[in-house]
Amino acid sequence: QVQLVESGGGLVQPGGSLRLSCAASGRVFTIIAMAWYHQAPGKQRELVASITRDDRTTYTDSVKGRFTISRGSTPTTATAYLQMNILESEDTAVYYCNAIVGGGFDYWGQGTQVTVSS
Repeated sequence: QVQLVESGGGLVQPGGSLRLSCAASGRVFTIIAMAWYHQAPGKQRELVASITRDDRTTYTDSVKGRFTISRGSTPTTATAYLQMNILESEDTAVYYCNAIVGGGFDYWGQGTQVTVSS
């Protein structure tokens, strides 16, 4: 089992920045990759960025050049970060952390709201 807790969401003006954090606990040694998804009202959940345990990253086209995913780890914890710059109103959504473990299983956090508005 892996438990995920997101933090760092909030209200920010267009052009501003936020940094999201996802703290993983439990069997973190089983984590193969971590990712951030977002879900806007009335829309499907979409992949924003991902990072593997050997630091390979992917980004959806709409955030390339604005968002950066990174990670940190200790023997008992793992953390994924999402630095979001030059935020746009279209980035408004609930952001979810996802951790992929061996065997094809994954875990989700509870989500953190990001609102970009003037």
